[in-house]
Amino acid sequence: MRPVPRPLPRPSESWIVPEPRAPLILRSGDPSSGGSPSAVAHLAGLSVTVQRTPVLRDLTMTVTPGEAVGLVGANGSGKSTLLRILATLLPPLGGAGWVLGARLGTRDVEGIRPGIALVGHTPALYPRLTLGENLAFYCRLTGRDVDAAEAALAIVGLGRAADRTADRCSHGMLRRAELARVLITSPHLLLLDEAHAGLDRASAGLVEVVVDAVRARGGGAVVVSHERDRLAGTVDRIVEIENGTLRATDRSAAAVNEVRR
Repeated sequence: MRPVPRPLPRPSESWIVPEPRAPLILRSGDPSSGGSPSAVAHLAGLSVTVQRTPVLRDLTMTVTPGEAVGLVGANGSGKSTLLRILATLLPPLGGAGWVLGARLGTRDVEGIRPGIALVGHTPALYPRLTLGENLAFYCRLTGRDVDAAEAALAIVGLGRAADRTADRCSHGMLRRAELARVLITSPHLLLLDEAHAGLDRASAGLVEVVVDAVRARGGGAVVVSHERDRLAGTVDRIVEIENGTLRATDRSAAAVNEVRR
């Protein structure tokens, strides 16, 4: 394995890189203000404006321990903005929110970021490093054993491609490498933006594997997809965002699964 050049710039804000060995701080929340000490994430009447444009309006949402929530909606409806809020990358303008017990918009979020993994549209990999080097570098950043990189790549079916540079990989391979990074991270909150993009039907089951691993730890996941039917079997319920607000839907994950049969 070639030596990893340092220092390297952060490839993307969608790759949340905690400080090495940073501890996960779970706070008690503020139940008197609507925060839930047991919820993985709780948003209450949240509003967000981006470049003077209202994007989220009076949005309320809760993700409970062990729960995976599917999020659907049209382009521009606010799905990616909601994920950035949950990832603590964007502070709310109005309302209140708690993620892993830390109140959004406060310095408390710095302590819980090691427990969050966000996979965005653009693969957060250094193009001239191999897949193995990318994940080994991430292991070093987070204080994990570099052997975890090899194991994670094997789980997602990329063991034989560990020595291939990222710029020589297909989009589907890069997406699988991102899921391998999530396995290394072991997050308490997993945020997947268009999780199935670039994955064929044979590889789509990897999303379910990664989500189930988070749920088994008592964490939570929010999975965004344009294809509602692909969420079946992966999430516990589906919510729809329209014009920046979540609306009730009777199309649960179970109902979607029935339609596919």
